[in-house]
Amino acid sequence: MRAPRWVTGALALLTLAGAAGAQAKPDSAPPKPLRQRTAYEDMQMFSQVLNQLRVNHPDSLDTHELMMAAVDGMIRAADPHSFVIQYTPLSAEKEKAYFDGKLFPVPITFSYVEEAPVVLSVAPGSDASKLDILRGDELVAIDGVPVSAKNEEELTLELAGPKKSTVKLTFERRRVDGSFVKLEREVKREQPKKEDSAVPVAFMLDGRTGYVRITTFLAEKISDDLHRVIGSLEDQGMQRMILDLRDNGGGDVAEAAKVAGEFLPSGTIVYTSEGRKAEVTDTGKVKRSFWKSERRFPLVIMINDGTASASEMVAGALQDHDRALIVGQPSFGKALLMQGFPLSDGSVMVLVIGHVRTPCGRVIQRQYHSMSHHEYYRLAGAQRDTVGRPWCRTDGGRVVYGGGGIYPDVVLHAPRPLPPWFARILEDNLVIKWLPGYMSASGGTLTTLDALAAHPALPPAAIEQFRTFASADSVAIPAGAEADSALNRVLVRNVARSKWGDEGYFR
Repeated sequence: MRAPRWVTGALALLTLAGAAGAQAKPDSAPPKPLRQRTAYEDMQMFSQVLNQLRVNHPDSLDTHELMMAAVDGMIRAADPHSFVIQYTPLSAEKEKAYFDGKLFPVPITFSYVEEAPVVLSVAPGSDASKLDILRGDELVAIDGVPVSAKNEEELTLELAGPKKSTVKLTFERRRVDGSFVKLEREVKREQPKKEDSAVPVAFMLDGRTGYVRITTFLAEKISDDLHRVIGSLEDQGMQRMILDLRDNGGGDVAEAAKVAGEFLPSGTIVYTSEGRKAEVTDTGKVKRSFWKSERRFPLVIMINDGTASASEMVAGALQDHDRALIVGQPSFGKALLMQGFPLSDGSVMVLVIGHVRTPCGRVIQRQYHSMSHHEYYRLAGAQRDTVGRPWCRTDGGRVVYGGGGIYPDVVLHAPRPLPPWFARILEDNLVIKWLPGYMSASGGTLTTLDALAAHPALPPAAIEQFRTFASADSVAIPAGAEADSALNRVLVRNVARSKWGDEGYFR
């Protein structure tokens, strides 16, 4: 069979190119650098590709889908955080319920990684927080139907439903041994109550040390709540404080600046921002200090790879001004200003418009060019040393590092991967299933949270009872003190949460 004319022509060109290369003189002039293509030429090529697809492709193609795929591709090439919310008309019934405030979300935050929705965080205190839904779990189905949403906002609407109704979510999790497991969770739709605080836990660890946790910067009046609990702890004799920002995914930059104002005097620089447009360039300062005289008690801030965005800004500002010691693992590394731009068809483009730096000039944002989105998110949890990081000096002259999150002053090792038997316990929700029986039989023996915190251990009989319970579910737990210790840690936390709520869990 004769080759098509275009094939023989292309082969002829390749042959001529090879012959020309073979006959070139060694002292011939080097080739000129390629001219950079113009936007007009690229648009012309785009139009040609679209036309050839429409005219020659054997399948019936939806031109709108092709165009939106091109739009998504452009945005994905720019950075891993910008996205487009496509306009999708709702059914009349769901649209009315949505705008009447009768639809409630699931308390899980997702991010799209390589076009797949992945869990970023689960709202503390929600029923979902007790279901072993972990950061990094991929959502693959909703009520048995594959996920169709293309971005976070579409997914939020797809998951929304009547208050306190449940939805069956199917997750895919990669285990430590590289294998995958599918997990089904019945998640209750619930809206955080207005009286719920982003500062849900504050207590004294001992006679001098206060502990405060901030879960998000998306809520309102976080700084007011923080101010109130700090005052209460000081009344109890607090002389030093731990501020826990682990797994705080960030939120409102202005609210984060107010939180920094709890520990810094008025007028202190909290961050600087810069972008292509002049109005993006800004210097964020503490606008008001909440104390008549600045509090200088020792402050430790705890961070990990789930500490992101506005929470990184707080940690970086207090580190730069030598106001706090940062302890934990390097933070996520996201410090971007984003803005929504309405498009002509009703869609909205949420675009990165600027970068944020700490007061001494550190870039918090991790590098995202020259890598896939999958690598970008996967490497968020990687332990990274200080080699090659941008750095600057604090007010007191210490060297601090950026360019990949906030680097702690004291680095703690990340938790060791769970052994397979322990992972099975969590995957099968055995702790949640075991708790009601144990609490009804033995919950009365738990007198006070202070007593349990002073000796955080369950009786050996409780550990043995759980072993028997797990064995009935075909989970074999190895014998020995190491396994007993691991079991006690997870059981005592969940028993404390069942009895005393989030405060019990974090104590």
